Amino acid sequence: MTSTQDIQIKDYNYPLPDERIAKYPLSERSQSKLLLRSTSGEISEDHFYHLPRYLQEGALMVFNNTKVIQARLHFHKSTGALIEIFCLEPHTPHDYQQSFATTSSVTWTCLIGNLKKWKEGRLIREIQVSGRTLRLTAERIGESGTGFEVRFSWEDAGISWSEILENIGELPIPPYLNRSTEAGDLKSYQTVYSKIKGSVAAPTAGLHFTAPVLQALQDKGIELGELTLHVGAGTFKPVKSKHIAGHTMHAEWIAVPRTIIERLVAHGGHCIAVGTTSVRTLESLYYIGVLLHRAKAEGRKLSSEELHVSQWMPYEYAQSSRQLTTLEALRAVLDHLTQQGLSTLHTSTQIIIAPGYSFHIVKTIITNFHQPQSTLLLLVSAFVDGQWRPIYDYALSHDFRFLSYGDSSVLNYDAPLD
Repeated sequence: MTSTQDIQIKDYNYPLPDERIAKYPLSERSQSKLLLRSTSGEISEDHFYHLPRYLQEGALMVFNNTKVIQARLHFHKSTGALIEIFCLEPHTPHDYQQSFATTSSVTWTCLIGNLKKWKEGRLIREIQVSGRTLRLTAERIGESGTGFEVRFSWEDAGISWSEILENIGELPIPPYLNRSTEAGDLKSYQTVYSKIKGSVAAPTAGLHFTAPVLQALQDKGIELGELTLHVGAGTFKPVKSKHIAGHTMHAEWIAVPRTIIERLVAHGGHCIAVGTTSVRTLESLYYIGVLLHRAKAEGRKLSSEELHVSQWMPYEYAQSSRQLTTLEALRAVLDHLTQQGLSTLHTSTQIIIAPGYSFHIVKTIITNFHQPQSTLLLLVSAFVDGQWRPIYDYALSHDFRFLSYGDSSVLNYDAPLD
């Protein structure tokens, strides 16, 4: 673990001119360029709509079906000062679906813009939802490690919190786009398969997929499956410490259906992951299995909160004398779901994947090109055995577009999986 924690983030820097950052998406999603990196390190390119050509028939491909919510709310104080409230995750009720369905009051963990102008008191905004006029009130009630707890309340007129966000919220596009959200982003900054509301940033590797591409994958015999990781604002959090040991990863809520775990087992425990959020969820499954296996040996049962994968657990576990195989870990998760009578695994992960990490489940990644000195670039480096720079040099010298609305890549894992 020490060698991983000693990684200096400056070694993961590269020049990214502003003009290489895609400020807008292409008019046709699947027309994006596709970089191909083989296990031998050979790099070539094509277009995304040809993706099925480069994937193995009969493989399992896993997507993150999270949906970006319109999480930015704007209020004006009586003085005229504009206060922006960026809703990060639900606090009370803590469950996303319960919070979205609530019809009178919710509390969320939020970031606050122009905080110095809102030290106390309530903010009130008159809003129109479904032909009804409501008074929405925001009140700061506490602080947490990631932001402020803000209680939102309104008259119980059968209007849900989800409807309020959809009517008055603003979709939060990435800050590095350096522009305001536009009407087109409401569609283009969602994957075509997005379903489960909760993210404040899109799982952008999935933005390239279209219905014809998905159909072509199925026609080739590739199985498609979905899980959920709600992407938090921490995905844009820069690594400010010299060594990554000083960086605290953000925790994110995940949900994995039992059917996906069963299909993973049927595929030998391995799959293709669409995006780094899917990678982090899938690899966390292995360590959840480890936690459950340990607990069973000690005669203990774990709650969903106790299944949380901490940041450095993979590296600590790598020092153990006997490690579970991928299938043993996945079966431990299935046994847990059976015993609890659950159809879906719900918990959270804080996993950081960086050079020194050994992959257990993911053998191919579809991903975009990430910011310099980011944890996402560390993940890519870990996956390609440190050889990230030739990939990014190729992309920079061959006119690839970078970041959320940019082009895509298919990366294959160098080392054998168990």
